[in-house]
Amino acid sequence: MSQFFQIHSENPQKRLIQQAVDIIKKGGVVVYPTDCAYALGCHLGDKSALDKIKRIRKLDDKHNFTLVCRDLSEIGTYAKVDNQVYRFLKAHTPGAYTFILKATSEVPKRLLHPKRRAIGLRIPDNKIVQALLEELGEPIMSTSLIMPGDVEPLSDPYEIRDLLQHEIDLVVDGGYCGTAATTVISFLDDQPEIIRKGAGDVSAFD
Repeated sequence: MSQFFQIHSENPQKRLIQQAVDIIKKGGVVVYPTDCAYALGCHLGDKSALDKIKRIRKLDDKHNFTLVCRDLSEIGTYAKVDNQVYRFLKAHTPGAYTFILKATSEVPKRLLHPKRRAIGLRIPDNKIVQALLEELGEPIMSTSLIMPGDVEPLSDPYEIRDLLQHEIDLVVDGGYCGTAATTVISFLDDQPEIIRKGAGDVSAFD
């Protein structure tokens, strides 16, 4: 049976944040709000938790997972970023973007794109996520909470609890956060490429 924490979207309660991070560190799978939609997350180094997320969403080994980071200093640990790309990222974070970047050796191989050694990274503009990441001290391995057969993420934390209470360890109720997808931008080649237009403004990339 999963736990259910109601965390204030503007002033996250430190006690609940600490308890949520303890669950992540112990291998738990958690549902949490972002600036776009609810997401499934787990500890970066926990293979069994990752496998559980794959089972819940029925994902194959080709699925691209995302590292949700606290700030640009963390991105530098997990991705190779030159000065030009860094300026792009600085201008658009935190925000509703996922950036596809060349991964460093710090990223576990099971999270990488099988052919291009790439990883998705993002810095959400959401105070609950920022508090979780601050307490955790490292990224959360993450994917949108889109159930098999659905096209949009789940948005009601009570519905999420009812549906997944026997499969996950924690639902963080941060209120309604929408069902929008992030804008996905690849920096694997010389010029940024818009892979998906979502909630993030793309005018600067056109």
